[in-house]
Amino acid sequence: MMPAWRILNRRCLAALLLGFASGLPLALSGATLQAWLTTEGLSLKTIGWFSAAGYPYAWKFLWAPLLDRYRLPLLGRRRGWMVLLQLALAAAVAGLAVVPLPQGLPWLAALAVLVAFLSASQDTVIDGWRTEILLPDERGLGTGAAVLGYRLGMLVSGALALIAAASLGWRPVLAVLALLMAVLPLFSLWAPEPAADPARAAPRDLREAVVGPLRDLMGRHALPWLMLALVVLYKISDAFQLALSTTFLLRGAGFTLQQVGWVNKVVALIASVLGVMAGGAGLARLGLVRALLLFGVLQSATSLLFVVLALRGPDLPLMIAAVSSENFASGMGTAAFATLLMGLCSARYSATQYALLSAMAALGRINAGPLAGVLVQDWGWPLFFAFAAASGLPGLLLVWRLRVPIAATEALPAPASGRA
Repeated sequence: MMPAWRILNRRCLAALLLGFASGLPLALSGATLQAWLTTEGLSLKTIGWFSAAGYPYAWKFLWAPLLDRYRLPLLGRRRGWMVLLQLALAAAVAGLAVVPLPQGLPWLAALAVLVAFLSASQDTVIDGWRTEILLPDERGLGTGAAVLGYRLGMLVSGALALIAAASLGWRPVLAVLALLMAVLPLFSLWAPEPAADPARAAPRDLREAVVGPLRDLMGRHALPWLMLALVVLYKISDAFQLALSTTFLLRGAGFTLQQVGWVNKVVALIASVLGVMAGGAGLARLGLVRALLLFGVLQSATSLLFVVLALRGPDLPLMIAAVSSENFASGMGTAAFATLLMGLCSARYSATQYALLSAMAALGRINAGPLAGVLVQDWGWPLFFAFAAASGLPGLLLVWRLRVPIAATEALPAPASGRA
């Protein structure tokens, strides 16, 4: 196994920084937007439908072949796209800062979708870069570094944004986030470009870029349709748990905006970072199959703490325990799940295949939002969280059914990469 100090090499450190770049805009079309709309007094159904602004994360595989096939004139196949998309993100977030509410709600929706589109495209390029650049013995720590950076990015645009908005208001906070996103291209400029390798050469034409990834994915793995179902269902319990978590803590359980900002974001970040670290260590000891099973059980079980919280009301120690446990388990599950996705990809089509797989995984998260709003209104919060816990069972059954092909992905060779 790779010693922990090797995370200090340039590839793993770049994975950390680019993970931060991926995580920073995500909350702006998710939890932060949800909190903003909640404080503006919009209805629960409206807030639930705004979660559909994240649909580009589910459909990014449609334009991923363009990012695999074509390269910009400067900075290489991956980094050129990173820089362009990051500059566009800075401009789109600046637009969010000037939209008036409630009269500008349609413009806000359009900008939220644009931010999600640019963010999803950036994720596609960065995921392809990471799949190509990490050496075989770096995948575990490199994935952990990327997830850590991702969580830190979400902390800035999530918890810190909520805390700052409580005293400064939302528009100054969004303006600062736009300025911060304008700095992200520096991370991309510093990251190493994957070394030239015939195994991961760009597709010869657009037809190959579109057809080749799916043909390769379906041909290289046993039981491919069940494997794709696993990708959709493994994190579904998390998706329901997180769909309206901020609204639940503010409106359902009665906590203040400051309490939610510190606990649901800051404490959650610490717990998720510890979870990612524990997940990486667990992967080394357990192997991918057993890690997916154990971490999946923990992901689902933590939803039951929110059932208790929904019944008890604003109990701060219980909220800390529930949020910490959920994020610790989610961090462990994310580390194992991201490792599985990387193992399913081939070097030649890494951006498109990872985009397809992660977009399928995002289907659960995105569709959980509108459905969650309806279920909460019909069932109430306690029964909804019990349903969230039970929804993880199909994914666990699929892991057990596919244990042999999943184990085989650990033995698939990684793409060659230059030492940097």
